[in-house]
Amino acid sequence: MKIKRLLVNTGNEKYPIFIGFGLISNLKNILKKQSINFFKCLIVVDRNVPKKKINIIKKKLSSKKVYIHFIKANEKNKNQRTTNEILDILLNKNFSREDVLISVGGGIVGDIAGYAASLFKRGLKFINIPTTLLAQVDSSIGGKTGVNTKHGKNLIGSFYQPKLVISDTDFLNTLPKREIICGYGEILKHSLISNKNFFHFLNKNFEKILKFRSPYIEKTIFESCKIKKKVVEKDEKEKNIRKILNFGHTFAHAYEASLNFSRKLNHGEAVILGMITALNFSKSNKFLPLNEFNLIIKHVKNFYLPHDIRKYFSLKDVNRIISFMINDKKNNANKINLILLKKIGTPLINKQFSKEKLKIFLNNRLGD
Repeated sequence: MKIKRLLVNTGNEKYPIFIGFGLISNLKNILKKQSINFFKCLIVVDRNVPKKKINIIKKKLSSKKVYIHFIKANEKNKNQRTTNEILDILLNKNFSREDVLISVGGGIVGDIAGYAASLFKRGLKFINIPTTLLAQVDSSIGGKTGVNTKHGKNLIGSFYQPKLVISDTDFLNTLPKREIICGYGEILKHSLISNKNFFHFLNKNFEKILKFRSPYIEKTIFESCKIKKKVVEKDEKEKNIRKILNFGHTFAHAYEASLNFSRKLNHGEAVILGMITALNFSKSNKFLPLNEFNLIIKHVKNFYLPHDIRKYFSLKDVNRIISFMINDKKNNANKINLILLKKIGTPLINKQFSKEKLKIFLNNRLGD
């Protein structure tokens, strides 16, 4: 199968994203062609990644000194303590800045590992091998790293670009259905904020995509990555246009935090619910026409994506949700900054609303 390749160029850094089936079996050649040289490497791995895959990676790095550190990947472990465990290994094994840290796992592992790499001696080589659909289409691109605190999600972190991203679609075959839907939420988001034709492609080929049929899954990942790549290249540090990637996320992060990052609601599900909330808010404020709104909602309901926040929250949760929305890192005043939608492919940025307005809206949604 043909390997798809994208080059991300932020101005400060250039790095390739490889997308294809069975890529880790070609890891040695990929590293050689990209001129990524090192003596030691620490592989930070999600415990859920099949051991067989880790053994393939170790075999392809047999000429290097390889250390492996396993992480139980969940939002509660995405913290400074877990980061410090990685830093301690790098220090104890006397890693230099010319060595490398490799992340093998989903977005949580990639965020923690990338954050640790950015801190170690002010910058260690970092390679990301995302193993979930969510990580392959979203968190592995753009250099956002970080951890959670009791005050909210991703409030401590850095922008740190990898040297290389390898998205091997073979990893996806081991994912449970819930994780696949989780990744699809970000794919849908990319289509809504940037490309109506891509939305129609998703609408037409949804079932083939979720069954990882070739070439539909590769095209989906490639097109989704291409949208995020263009945005990141224009605005690496999220000063302006990159804010559109947060569509649905202000609500989503507040939903996750309000449930204490429990397994009841994972990140991708929260993003889908957050987008639905943002779409309803866009419609109620007359930004988004009813026909466009109905087209998106029909897609979400046809394919049984999560869409009803009342399954997770009630009126008593509104104040807690609003408090987390106010603490969101994208706010710089007492108002809450939202990314909304004008039509499919056309987002609205820098829309600010008072907590009172949001509170009335959420009360209405949860009181229906």
